[in-house]
Amino acid sequence: MTVIGFLSTAPVVEGSMAGEVAKAVDALEEFDVTYETGPMGTTIEAESTEELFAAARAAHEAIDADRVSTVLKIDDKRESDRPAREKVDAVVEELGRPAKHRE
Repeated sequence: MTVIGFLSTAPVVEGSMAGEVAKAVDALEEFDVTYETGPMGTTIEAESTEELFAAARAAHEAIDADRVSTVLKIDDKRESDRPAREKVDAVVEELGRPAKHRE
């Protein structure tokens, strides 16, 4: 089974959050997950909800701030092992062209 999650975690601070968010992303390296970081959050793929929750918790706890905001959205399609990339590919197929993205 492939569980896909979208994780957004950040300190509640004024100014740049990049340093603390980098700590959260780095924490994911300790887990058997794949991930892709974007401007609003990180897509994580894991073999189980337990692994996904553990990785998300570690990312949340890696941030050193008095207040941390974390949102985790989970797609647990139990009858399928399709990776997140296939979801994107399906949209591209419907579009009939690559989706635009910033380089």
